[in-house]
Amino acid sequence: MSVLLNFAMFPTDKGDSVSQYVSQIIKHIKESGYPYKLNPMGTTVETETMEQALKVVQDSYDILDPISNRVYCSINIDAQKNKSERISSKIASVEAKIGEVSK
Repeated sequence: MSVLLNFAMFPTDKGDSVSQYVSQIIKHIKESGYPYKLNPMGTTVETETMEQALKVVQDSYDILDPISNRVYCSINIDAQKNKSERISSKIASVEAKIGEVSK
């Protein structure tokens, strides 16, 4: 199974720039070993189970909870059985049809 989690999470009470807080979440995701891609509006992570994907979200919240009174999170999940490595194959499928895309 492949679970693609695309999410954005950040504290809303820390001013205009929250990259120092988002960086802590990205570091945790990087250390988790799951394939991921950072994008300007969030991060896509691929796990093998829904439980793992939701744990990424919970762990991210747990990083921000002690330092913020308000945390924003937006989540999209695409779970597909009998598939893997979709974090790259979905892009490759489009590129096979139209050529290289901006990444």
